[in-house]
Amino acid sequence: MVVRVWPAGAPSDGFGRSIEPDDLLAVWKPTIGERPLFDFPVGTLTRREVAAYLVSEALGWAIVPPTLLRDGPYGEGMLQQWIERDPEADVIDMVNGDDPRLRRIALFDAVVNNTDRKAGHLLPVPGGHLHAVDHGVTFSTVPKLRTVLWAWEGEPFDADERAGLTRIRGSFAGAEGALRAHLLELLAADEIAATEARIERLLATGRFPSPNPEWPAIPWPPY
Repeated sequence: MVVRVWPAGAPSDGFGRSIEPDDLLAVWKPTIGERPLFDFPVGTLTRREVAAYLVSEALGWAIVPPTLLRDGPYGEGMLQQWIERDPEADVIDMVNGDDPRLRRIALFDAVVNNTDRKAGHLLPVPGGHLHAVDHGVTFSTVPKLRTVLWAWEGEPFDADERAGLTRIRGSFAGAEGALRAHLLELLAADEIAATEARIERLLATGRFPSPNPEWPAIPWPPY
């Protein structure tokens, strides 16, 4: 659901009102509307979306658009800034052509254990920056990385990628453990521990991971 975000104190429903060019639009996903999945606890997907945003911010690459947990129509839900795609960009060509800008997203997916990275979740914007959305099925304790971005499997990380992993490890390990504290409001403790373990493993190997042979490597449909 795409909603108009009103200033504090303004009418909050927005139904039936025209959208003005300078309005701030957002995607609203109420928790109650989630489809139950066999491998993720019911009612947790919107919180995983917010957790993915926090990890993206800790990496420092602005992959996930600003995402918050809020009360709104139908109760608690995820509110995420609407991103206008570059109409000239072709994400299929980007994926099939192994566009190097996708490396950061591939690494981010490895950190959050994304089990559903489709090409349609990639949002290039004018100027060349890439956003990525739809992170409800992330942070499983079981290795479930499933993505269309396997082009760099086994390749060593570059300096920028190692620096990103080091930044996020620091966010967990700081004096106050700020990232861990925020994630504890959104994820189970064992899911957070598994995330930290993935980061340490990625830093130790220094390479993009390979698929789990016991889990499908590519989502269906892939686009």
